[in-house]
Formats: sequence, C-alpha cells, structure tokens
Amino acid sequence: MNIIVLKQGDGWQAALGEMRWRCSVGRSGVVSAAEKREGDGASPEGCWPLRKVYYRADRVAPPSPHFSCIPIERHDGWCDDAAHPLYNQQVRLPFAASHEELWRDDHVYDVIGVLGYNDDPVAPGKGSAIFLHIAKPDYGPTAGCAALALGDLLQLLAHARPGTSLCFRRER
Repeated sequence: MNIIVLKQGDGWQAALGEMRWRCSVGRSGVVSAAEKREGDGASPEGCWPLRKVYYRADRVAPPSPHFSCIPIERHDGWCDDAAHPLYNQQVRLPFAASHEELWRDDHVYDVIGVLGYNDDPVAPGKGSAIFLHIAKPDYGPTAGCAALALGDLLQLLAHARPGTSLCFRRER
C-alpha cells in the first residue's frame, strides 16, 4: 500500500489506505519528474520508495517498527551540490560542498523518511534530499519534500511497510 499525496481543497493531504492526514509539499507544488531541478522548491510527481528512516534519538523514540531506524548525529548532512560526486547522498560534516544539515534546532528533521528519488542512478541537478519529514507548525511549504505533523508522521510510519512508496500526484 502506497502513501498518496494530493491536493485537497486549499491544501495537501497524505493518505495511506483509509487514513488521511494534512500535509505540505514543495513551495512550487508538484511538477513532473522530468521538469524537476535542484533548488526549484518542487515536489517530484511519481512514486518514490521509502528507503530508510532517520530520527533524533534525543527527541523521539525510534519511529517505526517496520524500518531500520538510524539515529541522526550532529555531523550528519546531505549533499545538494549537483557538481559533487556525493550529490544526493548522506555526508559527514564538516563538508566543503553545499549541503543540508540533518541535525536541526527547529524539529523539522526530528524524523526523516528518505525517499528513493534520484538515487538509482543519481542524475546531477535533478533534485536531492526529497524526504518525508515533520511539518512546520503552520504547514508552510517545504523545499520539495512531504511534511506531516509529528503525531501524524509517527502514525503513518507505524502503518507503512518495506516496499511502501510515497506518490506525489499533481494538481488536477
């Protein structure tokens, strides 16, 4: 069973079976994967497997009984430099090329589901760090990810299984 993210009224919704949760997507909405570019703020249309789950062990318990849950450490990052050989991969900080820090103060990355977008193989410039993570309190847009409230994300991860994909659907 896949997680379906689609437009619902003025906002976005994630669904897994009969369960529904409010969510947010990229500030540019959902675009075809062929149009997706690094830094465009768009979520890529299509179905992307949930590869692994990271979490802040100092803030939350392991968030899923069905996935290997990896504690985030202070020196964990994700390369978003399209010209770097480690583009769209986890890196150790300090890291000279452009990257995101996974250890954040704002709680958004307290739980991260890594989606299998642009990772097999990696195409430079087609987008990186497409995650399933915690929404901002106002459900403000993401940089291209899907985001849910912490409790909703934990519920979703409790029901997701290996082989589950997150499917971004374009507005209709």
